Amino acid sequence: MKAKVLVTGASGVLGNAVYNAFKKSSTNYEVKGLAHSRPTDELIPLDLTDEAKVKELISSFEPDWVVHCAAERRPDVAAKNPEATRTINGLVPLTLSTFSASPSHPFTLIYISTDYVFDGTSPPYEVDAKPKPLQFYGETKYGGEQATLGVTSEYGRRVVLRVPVLYGPVKVNSDSAINILLDVVRDQSGKQYTMDHYQTRYPTNVLDIADFLVRLADTFPNGGSSQRRLPPILHYSAPEPYTKYEMCLILAALSNPPLSHAHITPDETEPIIMPGRVGRPRDCQLSVRSIEDPVEEGGLGMSLDTQGFKEWWEEELLRGVSSNSGNI
Repeated sequence: MKAKVLVTGASGVLGNAVYNAFKKSSTNYEVKGLAHSRPTDELIPLDLTDEAKVKELISSFEPDWVVHCAAERRPDVAAKNPEATRTINGLVPLTLSTFSASPSHPFTLIYISTDYVFDGTSPPYEVDAKPKPLQFYGETKYGGEQATLGVTSEYGRRVVLRVPVLYGPVKVNSDSAINILLDVVRDQSGKQYTMDHYQTRYPTNVLDIADFLVRLADTFPNGGSSQRRLPPILHYSAPEPYTKYEMCLILAALSNPPLSHAHITPDETEPIIMPGRVGRPRDCQLSVRSIEDPVEEGGLGMSLDTQGFKEWWEEELLRGVSSNSGNI
């Protein structure tokens, strides 16, 4: 019998990649995708804040896995819409976690969180490091983690998967904080840009995360057995460190033909954290030992299989990829 997978936020960059990855494994999985602002003929329109509707869908579909990708991911937008952000990033995970613990049909919930739950002062961060977010967005995602892991039950499984900044196939470049840098590089109109050269990021491809989640579901049917179960927190991250300015230089050099980056000025200024301002942590590198370490040492004994940042973009740009490069 096929395992059933429900993906929230399936019209987003990560959610779409996860949805498609499970669809490609159709011999093992039956998958449904949910979308709120951008539903399609394929994706089910659903407002995740409508608890009754969510319960109705889960009761009818009876998923074995729910991968919760839906979130407000933009720190600046989150700060401007605090109540809506608290709801989608904090309260919705509590609803899903509660449903996952139902004795009648429990399921494994994967809550996608962020490296921004840390303050960036002491990397790399292990899974048991104490979160200390610098900004409201990180606070709400940490609230979602607490809601997810706060539901204790012998039924179902609830797992937090922290990831860093993401890139990959998109519908429009503004869907990703990394892909949008391509628009900056391509703007040769004479407009000047100042680009962050202070904060170290670890850009990770959504296709790699999606592939990992399929392998995780393959390895841990129903969240695992009593002898070996999924741990409550996992970290997944590509290893390559870049600032946004360095990423712009790479995208300019890999463009076909190569583009000038003279209109982009690096900003190495340490941001001043003030009330009402969105704090940016210096370096939130996630330790991936929870995945790569051998089983006998407490890890999953699994490989990350991440793609190189330069290699992926070189292939994409050689194909003449535009902002409408995805199939979301």
